[in-house]
Amino acid sequence: MPGRKPIIYCELLDEVKEEIDSYVDELRKKAPAIGKHRLSENEFWDSGIFHSAIEKLRGIQAATTDKKRCFISGILSYMQSQKAIISWEFSGAGERHDYEVKLPDGRLCIIEAKGCLDGNNTNIFERPANADEFIIWSLCQNPGSDPRHNSWSGIHTRLSAETIHRKQKVDGVIIWDMLCGTKGRPCPKIQKIKSRTTRVDSKKIPPPCLYLFPRTIPDPRNNPNPPCWKVHEVSFISALAQCFKADETDIVEVHIQVRMKQSDVERQTIYYRNGEKFSESRWTKIKRAR
Repeated sequence: MPGRKPIIYCELLDEVKEEIDSYVDELRKKAPAIGKHRLSENEFWDSGIFHSAIEKLRGIQAATTDKKRCFISGILSYMQSQKAIISWEFSGAGERHDYEVKLPDGRLCIIEAKGCLDGNNTNIFERPANADEFIIWSLCQNPGSDPRHNSWSGIHTRLSAETIHRKQKVDGVIIWDMLCGTKGRPCPKIQKIKSRTTRVDSKKIPPPCLYLFPRTIPDPRNNPNPPCWKVHEVSFISALAQCFKADETDIVEVHIQVRMKQSDVERQTIYYRNGEKFSESRWTKIKRAR
């Protein structure tokens, strides 16, 4: 019986984690000698300079969207050049969502760009009324973050609860960013088959990880086990898969079941790849529900 197994191929490698930990140790050791503060080592640590600098760097990193925007822009422009989409525009400055994509079949796809899915920001989204398709795209620019934890936390812990509690339908999730296929985050998909990459500008990019969600909003009384979309039914996901050499193993169907247990609402998330169940969550209470 499938249990809680990884729902994404990539992982935080031990050697990458060790390199990061080693760098942190060296940075802490040498921190008092860096800069022009002229403080003794004890005075330096008492001053709080190091911790303030770390917090400032964290804020700068969190606020930096240029790399994410550049990655998505490159992908969408490539898709447009291949006639997989008609047009796209960035709308993040004036709208809650980030991108609007017009598709050849006349559908409008709205994309909400997120960072690592284990953060609270994953819970903040609103499906626009004019969206034929609503996609959440995760771009995690922290090479020390664990993709397996992020994907599980984002999809089961956060998104499944939000879709049920706030009745916000999400059609699909993309987990794919500028670190995929790099030394810091090697992609298992291209370790043996190098030809699965696609060149965008000067970079070779591996296939995306794609997750299809239920067609309708799960409801414990009226819709406890809604069917999941198929890849050909979500036009943007289908176009992305074709443009970037995704196959059936890169696409996961996310089935969300929901039930009442006494006065509590519970949900279970079940994952299928290529028609076979490979992982599932426990029944989990939605703590937001009242």
